[in-house]
Amino acid sequence: MENLVAGGAMGVPFNALYDVIKEVVVKTKMFKPLLEDLDSTIDSLKPLIDEMEKCNKVLDHPENELKGFKVQMQKGAVLIPKCSKVRWWNICKKYKYTNQLLGLNSSLRSLFDILNVQAARDGKKTLVEVGHIGTVVQHTHTTILEVAENVQQNLVATNDIETVVHRTDVTSLQVARDVRNIDTVVQRTDETGLQLARGVRNIETVVMQIADKFVVPNQKIDQVQGWGAVPVFAPFTVGVDMPLRELKIKLLKDEKVTMLVLTAPGGCGKTTLAIKFCEDYEVKDKFKDNIFFVTVSKKSDDLVVQELYHCRGSKIPTLHGEVDVVKWLQQFRIGVGKSPVLFVLDDVWSGSESLLQKFDDFKLPNSKILVTSRFRFPRFGTQHILEPLNIEDATTLFKHSASLGDRSCYVPEDIMRKIIEHFKGSPLAITVVGRSLCGKPVESWLKRASTLKGASILNSEATLLDGLQSCLDALNEEDHNLKECFLDLGSFPEDQRISAAALIDMWAELYKLEDFDSIANLHELAARSLANLLITRKEKMEADGYYSEHFITQHDLLRQLAIYQPKLDANNKRRIIDKWGDNLPECLTGQKHQPIKARLLSISSDGVFSTNLDNIELAEVEVLVLNFDTQNYALPEFVVKMDKLKVLIVRNHGFLPAELCNIQLLGSLSNLKRIRLERISISSITKNLIQLKSVVKISLFMCNIGQAFSNCSLQISDALPYLEEMNIDYCNDLVELPAALCALVNLKKLSITNSHKLSVLPEEIGKLVNLEVLRLRSCTDLAKLPDSTRNLEKLNFLDIADCFSIRELPEDFGGMSSLKKINMRMCSRLQELPSSVLDLEQLQEVVCDEDTGHLWELFLPHLRNLHIKPVKENVNLNWLHKLQ
Repeated sequence: MENLVAGGAMGVPFNALYDVIKEVVVKTKMFKPLLEDLDSTIDSLKPLIDEMEKCNKVLDHPENELKGFKVQMQKGAVLIPKCSKVRWWNICKKYKYTNQLLGLNSSLRSLFDILNVQAARDGKKTLVEVGHIGTVVQHTHTTILEVAENVQQNLVATNDIETVVHRTDVTSLQVARDVRNIDTVVQRTDETGLQLARGVRNIETVVMQIADKFVVPNQKIDQVQGWGAVPVFAPFTVGVDMPLRELKIKLLKDEKVTMLVLTAPGGCGKTTLAIKFCEDYEVKDKFKDNIFFVTVSKKSDDLVVQELYHCRGSKIPTLHGEVDVVKWLQQFRIGVGKSPVLFVLDDVWSGSESLLQKFDDFKLPNSKILVTSRFRFPRFGTQHILEPLNIEDATTLFKHSASLGDRSCYVPEDIMRKIIEHFKGSPLAITVVGRSLCGKPVESWLKRASTLKGASILNSEATLLDGLQSCLDALNEEDHNLKECFLDLGSFPEDQRISAAALIDMWAELYKLEDFDSIANLHELAARSLANLLITRKEKMEADGYYSEHFITQHDLLRQLAIYQPKLDANNKRRIIDKWGDNLPECLTGQKHQPIKARLLSISSDGVFSTNLDNIELAEVEVLVLNFDTQNYALPEFVVKMDKLKVLIVRNHGFLPAELCNIQLLGSLSNLKRIRLERISISSITKNLIQLKSVVKISLFMCNIGQAFSNCSLQISDALPYLEEMNIDYCNDLVELPAALCALVNLKKLSITNSHKLSVLPEEIGKLVNLEVLRLRSCTDLAKLPDSTRNLEKLNFLDIADCFSIRELPEDFGGMSSLKKINMRMCSRLQELPSSVLDLEQLQEVVCDEDTGHLWELFLPHLRNLHIKPVKENVNLNWLHKLQ
């Protein structure tokens, strides 16, 4: 660090002071709070002093302005032993030494701030140097792209010449020589490109190493593993060891096998086996970081290619048609170079032959492709059929799922064997059935066994669905609402992550469930293996109403069960439509069909369907879910007919935010209460903003906001006059909260979470006088809270967890006199609290960590109702392998 004393000149007095404090603090009771505060300060300083010494020995910087701190340390080393000798009755010395200790602590804290400023200043200098290196990287990258383009042109030339060779016998020898010459040029050009690529990677490595050295301690941002990351497999699996060995032999040992298609009926464990393969030590040792796992399902080819770029951390390309898909897939392969690479294409559906062909055309010598599918693709690669579980493995899995343990003796052996024999081929079915019988009396087992007819479920998928339906019938007998919640999960596309917040909105209006009731239902469905619940919160669960980091996934077979088994929804409470192109189901267009009276309507489409559907009557719909993956989307015209619509959920599951039009159609819906938008460009809405008087809650997830609210066609306060709750989550282009939003004076809850670029809150936020909950969780660039927050007199909960750029709280922080709970975990740069916190007489709980907990200790005697709740970090990086 620059401007610090040379060598060990600062380190010597500091270490002396450090040792004295550590020795005296455990022995002295008289000044214990002050000494403990000093002990905390000195601990914070130690890593900075150590780093300073290390840097100065290398850089040999001269001694200068920090001599005063050196003197203070020397005096402190003399003062502290004196404090240990003061008797309790010596009030004069006690007063004298108290002031001196406070002065010493203040001096050390000032030193701490100076060192942090020095680190930041040095870091900026380094970033400038990194910027220069980045320019070199960019130039080199451009060169590589030019080389790659030359390679492509040469390859085209080669193909043309080969065509001439095929057609012309007379000049074949001469043309063949030309082909060989061009092949030589291509090979040399390719080698040059790879050498340049290695150079870029080396430069990038140096840049990362330099940047890592200047990361401020405790400044951690989770590197979320998004699309393309390998999912987490089930903690308990059976019957995968032998299939795993067979896969490794074929894909690792046999050089002739470049693509392997793993096939089996749905629910037989194909995905589980593929995940186990990716997690195997030998596989990871060979492919290193070049393992790309993509769940294909019914995705378009361009989405799959975009997912690969997202996984590699590259800029996601905008694709327009097949030509672009082929081009960018080829560029991706070139970028990987000659390193071994593994592509896993999971759950590939029939009709995806064009995608497999593209991967097959561009395979490299060191690349391997593993495909999992219910369908066989005989044209591609080596076929490998996953055998069903044997009876021993099926029994083990069933007993584990039913949690029988030693209680298996209470269940008749013949009954248990009948159930296992029927479901033995499908680990999914065995798990679901086992969980549904867990803890049930023998009579329930007898009843379930009596409903099973025919041979094993492997005979047909329909038989499997019939068998699984028996679990849902039993669920209906226990909790009708729970069954309805399960069926509603089918409203979202398969193999996509469903936000629990979206389900909360739906069920609040459909079934009048409180937020915690909805979450309890999700836990119950997960316990029965009817869904997978993923929670990405880093601390242990708090009952604070924050569920934006709860997600649900569901096996596609269970989704089929929810959609296609008509007995489960005999009253047609929901209509779920999966359609692509301009072809609606006959039930929506046929003149002979009765009007749809479902309360829930879900449409998944590619955005190409007609909006002029005059014969559709949807007056009873209360919840509308629209799923699409296009860059432009128009709300369907029939929305205006939904007089009872209460919840609108618009989900773009593509990679780039979509433009949304026809928003004016919502102006006539007088019952619309909740709107949730995912991956939408908000500017496309605000430029044609309309008044929505009935809306009380708006949620924006991964939307582009920018300056949208500052450029509205209508004042936001006029458009949403009765809005009570606003949630902004993962909106990473939000740098400053628009002041216009602070005119929403009826707002009671404002939640801005995981928006890492948010750095400024406007002073106008103090106008939100009715605000009861302010959540700024994981806004890692947010530097401070505005002074005007003192006006939020009704605020009872403040969440600034993971806002580790906040260095201080407003001086009048205590003006928020209704505060009952604060979450300030991981606010690691916060060094002290303003004295006004003594005015928080209603404060009952502060959630914190070790770094922030000690800040409250001095105030505990005065805040008698306050409970400090320390929490430990529960880091979960295995989340959202697809953030959908």
